[in-house]
Amino acid sequence: MSKTDWISQELDGLKQAGLYNRIRTIGSPQGAWLVVDGKKVLNFCSNNYLGLANHPALVAAAQNAAAEMGVGPAAVRSIAGTTSLHLELEKRLAAFKGVEAAITFQSGFTANLATLPALVGKEDVIFSDRLNHASIIDGCRLSGAKIIAYEHNDPQSLEEQIRANLSQFRRGLVVTDGVFSMDGDIAPLPDIYEVTQKYDLLLMVDDAHGEGVLGAGGRGIVDHFGLHGKVDVEVGTMSKAFGVVGGVVAGKAVIIEWLRQRGRPFLFSSAVTAPDAAACLAALDLLEDSTQLVDQLWANARTFKAEMQKLGFNTGASQTPITPVMLGEAPLAQQFSRELFEAGVFAMALGFPTVPQGKARIRVMISAAHSPADLEQGLEAFRTVGKKLGVI
Repeated sequence: MSKTDWISQELDGLKQAGLYNRIRTIGSPQGAWLVVDGKKVLNFCSNNYLGLANHPALVAAAQNAAAEMGVGPAAVRSIAGTTSLHLELEKRLAAFKGVEAAITFQSGFTANLATLPALVGKEDVIFSDRLNHASIIDGCRLSGAKIIAYEHNDPQSLEEQIRANLSQFRRGLVVTDGVFSMDGDIAPLPDIYEVTQKYDLLLMVDDAHGEGVLGAGGRGIVDHFGLHGKVDVEVGTMSKAFGVVGGVVAGKAVIIEWLRQRGRPFLFSSAVTAPDAAACLAALDLLEDSTQLVDQLWANARTFKAEMQKLGFNTGASQTPITPVMLGEAPLAQQFSRELFEAGVFAMALGFPTVPQGKARIRVMISAAHSPADLEQGLEAFRTVGKKLGVI
């Protein structure tokens, strides 16, 4: 027996269970429409909330930066890889978020991996929402702190866990997603903040799906709830609504300064490129100039969600443009996705372990780039496939 036979067996098991992830190939820029595996299809799949991934202003900014600064930082930022663009981006992001300071990372994932281990360790405790993103879970594990889950979006459960456990540890931190990426629901951040205040705990929120979506002009969940100055750490990403790539941690200046000294992805991995940073700055320009794209995103989301519900689909607990179409079992969700693709719509199935067993779905990501005709075409495809498969 080969020492890798077990891997082949596991892969076969995934295929038999309908959980094997067949990754399609994109042959065009991100937008309302894509070329996927050689076929032009309506894009209901990407996190390109505002349609910025191929915006002319961002493309031009990246091209100009590449011509001026080259394409790679050539070292970690703490040695020789920090450019003036990185510093300008951090200053602008802090102003946009209304915080004292900000630091950028290679992705939202690495931002979480940097932050949690820098703030808590083996003598400490993390109270984490049960449905937090994988990057939060991995950051918690790396920290070495005791991880205690509280029930999803339940401040009462959080307080019960704190009362039962906090006294055994040196320090505590509460962490939650702002918008939960699989269900599209929003954390009750004001109530969570009140609990953290009562017990003097650090509060960290991952705003990856809130930036560019919630708050005035897309300033995020803290702005949405009017909690400026009250949330210690905001983690975000530039790879979704901003349309580029990279992560950001924003908050109190002392925390940001500490991350420059002890955030391992900052210290040991190269930064985003100068073209990336320039494109992010161009995205900030657009968001600060007008709320039009954010307004259009929400108008499209309201229209699509209402029409899907009229057709008889279950769109779960979503409060945001993320629209889960709940189907139950993974094989059905995968078949539904394949049928949609044949009908000209790219919308991927999500099953275990991305979502719990029995809660497989098609996750539709609405964008400001979608036209009314795009939404109508997508709705018709869902109606046709839903009837064919007996879902509606």
